[in-house]
Amino acid sequence: MNDPIRLYMSMSLDGYIAGPDDRPGQELGRDGGRLFNWLDDRHSDGPSGQVYREALASGALISGRRTFELAGRWQGDHHDGVPIFVLTHHVDDRDVPPGHACFVTDVEDCARQARAAAGDRPVMVHGAGAAQALLRAGQLDEMEIHLVPVLLGAGRRLFEHLGSDHIELDLVRRLEDRDVTHLRYRVRRPEEAA
Repeated sequence: MNDPIRLYMSMSLDGYIAGPDDRPGQELGRDGGRLFNWLDDRHSDGPSGQVYREALASGALISGRRTFELAGRWQGDHHDGVPIFVLTHHVDDRDVPPGHACFVTDVEDCARQARAAAGDRPVMVHGAGAAQALLRAGQLDEMEIHLVPVLLGAGRRLFEHLGSDHIELDLVRRLEDRDVTHLRYRVRRPEEAA
């Protein structure tokens, strides 16, 4: 697959991507920063450095609206000036996103635009809402889960509102590093289910 749409998310063992009460000023929720300790090794030659470099080699970004807002809209540039496609339910014409960002309301159109913008590079996905919308639409190809050995106990879950449809995954890579296991899954299409 030349240009997968790939989710990149840090997650606790009990499925949380942020601690409780995530909001502006406390973007990762209470104790949610614990999920990102592995980024201390992002410039290393080890597995975490490899995964981080791969993420930054993506050619476009799809983000959920909530993630986009909590991240301060990345001041319009997530990395290297790549286009940012923000999935949202509603667009206010007076709200013009900064820099390389644009709002998109249709999931399949968002995936199509992001793939075209990324060219032969992967598309990075951030946010639970965007991940779930893309999965439901059959547009998410892979998931890179940075599994952190902690039980947060509460907060925002990655797959909480996904629905009841059964989705099969194939583990295609597992990289162990200090305080994290990077797991890459390929999302099986319904026609592949056996």
